[in-house]
Formats: sequence, C-alpha cells, structure tokens
Amino acid sequence: MDLNKLENIELKLLLEAIYDRYGYDFRNYAKASLLRRTRLFMDKAGMKRIADLIPAVLHEENVFLSLVHHYSITVTEFFRDPSVYRTIIERVFPVLQTYPYLKVWHAGCATGEEVYSLAILLGENGLYERSTIYATDFNDMALEKSKEGIYNIEHIKQSTVNYQKSGGKSSFSEYYSARYESVMINKDLRKNITFANHNLVADGVFSEMQLVICRNVMIYFNKELQNRVLEVLTESLNPGGFLCIGTKESIAFSSVASQYNEIDASARIYQKKYSV
Repeated sequence: MDLNKLENIELKLLLEAIYDRYGYDFRNYAKASLLRRTRLFMDKAGMKRIADLIPAVLHEENVFLSLVHHYSITVTEFFRDPSVYRTIIERVFPVLQTYPYLKVWHAGCATGEEVYSLAILLGENGLYERSTIYATDFNDMALEKSKEGIYNIEHIKQSTVNYQKSGGKSSFSEYYSARYESVMINKDLRKNITFANHNLVADGVFSEMQLVICRNVMIYFNKELQNRVLEVLTESLNPGGFLCIGTKESIAFSSVASQYNEIDASARIYQKKYSV
C-alpha cells in the first residue's frame, strides 16, 4: 500500500481515538495541517509512525494534552494586522459607542495578545469600562498564559510599531511593566476579561454579543467545519452586531452569508443584518 495512503488511514484512526477517548473532535480539521503537526510532534517524541502514537494518546493523558497543544499552536502577536484594528476603530467603534453595555467574544484567543490589543483600543476609545470580554480557547495551556499576561520582551519593539499603526493614541509602554526578559500586562487591563475553555467544534454559543472576533482559526478547518463554526458565531451575535474573521478567511458561500452586510472586505468585518 502507498505510504501516504497508509499514513492517512493512521491519522484517521488517531483522530477517532482522540474523539472517542477525550471528546475532542479534530476530524474535520484540514488534513494537510494535521499531518504536518502530527509529524512534528512525532519527531520530538521519537516516534516513526502515527500508529505508534495512538496507544500512547489513549493510555497517557499527558501525551494527549501535549498533542492537543501542538495542534492548536497559532501564530499571534499584539496588534496583528494593524489595518484591521484601525478599521475596527473607524467603522465598528462608532456604532458600539451607542450601546450602554457591550459584550465581546474573542473566540480562539490563543495566548491572549490579540485580546489585550483589543482591550487597549476599547479603553482608548472610552468603551472598556462598559465592556465584558469573553476570551476563549480549547487549549488550557494557552489560556493559562493568557490569564498570566506575561510575554517575552523580544517582540515588544514590533508590537509597539503595530500599536502605532493600529491607531493607538498613547504609548504602548503604558500598558505593561517590564522586568528582566519579560513584560506583564497591567492588571487593570485584565479586569473586564473572562478567560474560559470553549471548543468551537463542540460547544455552544455565547449569546447577545455586540462584537465577535474569530481570526485565523477557521483556516485550519475544512469547509463543513468552517460552516458549522460560522453558524455558532452568527447565532451568538445580536442583530446589528459585528463579526471579524481572519484576512485569509471568508463567509462567502457559507450558510450565514446572507445574514450579513459587508463592512470592510479587506479587513473581513461584517455586520449582522437586523432582518433577513
């Protein structure tokens, strides 16, 4: 049998084992991405075949948790894609200003840099004090890092540039304290953020949101799963609420496309219609 075909069979068995044993469903993730990440994990673990990984995942929870962390590693940074944040300030915040109270869901928050980025801009535009931000991810290790708000100082220079390009009104250094090789996000910036474990694939909606951000998460899903997640995000939004997805993602041809007006095509920002 062709080795690639055999490897695909092994991957399918691994994903079924993970789902049956732990309830985590990766079966509709993009196979090329999963294969690449599984191979990298096996290289580090000294394994040659996916078939060798299956019993370890089934019987050793720490192996499973390490693999899940490997599957969910995402590329993130403070004020990633500054033009998106600038568009949020210019096109979304003026509408949010009209609400007495705001609920924001940041789905797939990874290690938290983008959540804090949004919190900073909400604060600078007079919106943070009346906001509750729900930051969720299915990776507990990433969530712990988010809650701590401690990051390596080596990326701060680029983060400062991103902040300025995003339309920041102050100095990025006002929002963290530096010590040794790390920076810690100020506590007052964390007070309105609730971090929680939530699996977009399996868990339900966060209701009555005015803004939902889910960026660079669905690129790892197949079309069926992308559609299912978009339905969850859409159901979570109030009419008139805003959806912001990754710049390489789209709601076109999805079951929810007709429920939105496009606010900015390049920034991938949409507003849920008041009636469909």
